[in-house]
Amino acid sequence: MTGADTAMIITIVVILGILIFLAVAEMGLSKMTKPRAAAIAEENPRAGASLQMLVEQPERWINPLLLSVNICQTVQATLTGIVAGRLFGGVGVVIGVTLNVVVFFVLAEAVPKTYAVLHPDRAALISARPIRALVAFGPLRLVSRALIGLTNVIVRGRGLEQGPFVSEQEFLGIVEAAAEGDVIEHEERELIESIIEFGDTVVREIMVPRPDMVVVPNDATVAAALDLAIEHGFSRLPVLGADESDITGLAYAKDLMGAERDGRGDAAAVDLARQVAFVPENKPVARLMRDMQAGKFHLAVVADEYGEVAGLVTLEDCLEELVGEIVDEYDDDLVEIERLADGDLLVAGGLNIDDLADALGVAIAAEDVDSVGGLIFSTLGRVPVVGDEVEVGPCRLTAVEVEGRRVRSVRVSCEVEPDADRQPESIAD
Repeated sequence: MTGADTAMIITIVVILGILIFLAVAEMGLSKMTKPRAAAIAEENPRAGASLQMLVEQPERWINPLLLSVNICQTVQATLTGIVAGRLFGGVGVVIGVTLNVVVFFVLAEAVPKTYAVLHPDRAALISARPIRALVAFGPLRLVSRALIGLTNVIVRGRGLEQGPFVSEQEFLGIVEAAAEGDVIEHEERELIESIIEFGDTVVREIMVPRPDMVVVPNDATVAAALDLAIEHGFSRLPVLGADESDITGLAYAKDLMGAERDGRGDAAAVDLARQVAFVPENKPVARLMRDMQAGKFHLAVVADEYGEVAGLVTLEDCLEELVGEIVDEYDDDLVEIERLADGDLLVAGGLNIDDLADALGVAIAAEDVDSVGGLIFSTLGRVPVVGDEVEVGPCRLTAVEVEGRRVRSVRVSCEVEPDADRQPESIAD
């Protein structure tokens, strides 16, 4: 062994120590939250200030740190190969690869990152000041930015100058890992997942379908319309036009009460109807919420591609997509998912297919239909009757209650065990 070999071995050991530290820093800083960093900064102002800065501006340290890791790994792999080749000849290549795969993976990846997962606060705190100094190193920062700029030139696209990026599935995976590691609460994870899915939801998936709508007949009096509003606990009711397939406006309960109090209970309710907004059934819910905020309206009538009334949607329906069912004292306490004694599920025919899939933990393929009842109807190709069964993936759906052409309740039998953590939800009117 020559002096050069000894120098290279010492360099490899030093690089190994650097890689261990960078692995601890990467995992510790990744798992640190802004509120926790602020709390640590109050207890330890010197190191805590650096930690808080890094957590609040992750884009400043992620790329320089990853570039440093890449440089260290490349240099140590090269040096290990050279030393192993000079000491052991041709078989040295195999030895060098083995050392890189086994030794460096265990010592520079698995062990330090496991330590950081078990002690995230300590890992983040001890690495904060050195990483801040590393980020402040001008040449490294310039090289990192130049490489990101090169990436943006090679792969052009909107907003690439802000890279790097993660896909929606990768982001959800990060959120899931954060929840399992107690970095965020499970309720926070569910809210984040709801927000991600919210962007793909359209009005048709959350609307109250036309057969379930409570409407005021065109010839109804103020008194009759008010009785209807009180009976169902609604503050707004659609009013039918001369053509019963159309909606001419909205009757507000407060307007009906005022007219009744003024002695105009026998007047036509249609005369008090206010203008109603119409939206297409394929309109994204996120856009609808913005329109409702801008237009200051809480209810819209949903029209299909032919202009016919398909249902109605309220601001509450939109919010429930984010935070779950909002039940008040006027809502009927109807169970949307009920677990039976034999392990099967009894679900409402109007239950969204995605909600059933979430409850079961399985993927249910469905095209052009949104509800469980609609899936049975579409699969059979005819009007279902009680007892009709269809096979969908690992599940068997059986029509239990059919009213006219609508499937009201369905029995779901699956080869997989339903999610025990899923709680029954209430159907809000």
